[in-house]
Amino acid sequence: MERFKFIPLLGRILIGGPFVMSGLGKLAAYGATVGYIAAMGLPVPPLAFVLAVLTELGGGLLLLSGYRARAVSLGMAVFCLVTAMVFHHNFADQNQMIHFLKNVMMAGGLLQITWFGAGAFSLDALTGRVASRVSALRAS
Repeated sequence: MERFKFIPLLGRILIGGPFVMSGLGKLAAYGATVGYIAAMGLPVPPLAFVLAVLTELGGGLLLLSGYRARAVSLGMAVFCLVTAMVFHHNFADQNQMIHFLKNVMMAGGLLQITWFGAGAFSLDALTGRVASRVSALRAS
């Protein structure tokens, strides 16, 4: 299994990359994004915009680096489920149903990261190795 230890990194890239792209897209379209949030009836659309960008861009970058991946992925899974219910609840529209299911599937992948961690090629693993080396040095 040692030869497949890159797979969690690949998974984090495949799930974190689209979040980063979406966050950057929101930054480039502030007015349209805030307008859409307002049209969905959410209170304080500018605040919701900031939270969405922080979650998508910030969380996506943290996932890509593998830093605090368990906590970040859990928060992002909740974000995906909430956005699915708020923005994609019109199941009569097939496009909205597809987006709803996409969000649910992303939440599932993020929960896998929450449970299994970031993997060998991550800042979490790097800091874990450093911490264990320091503990070993102190014990001797």
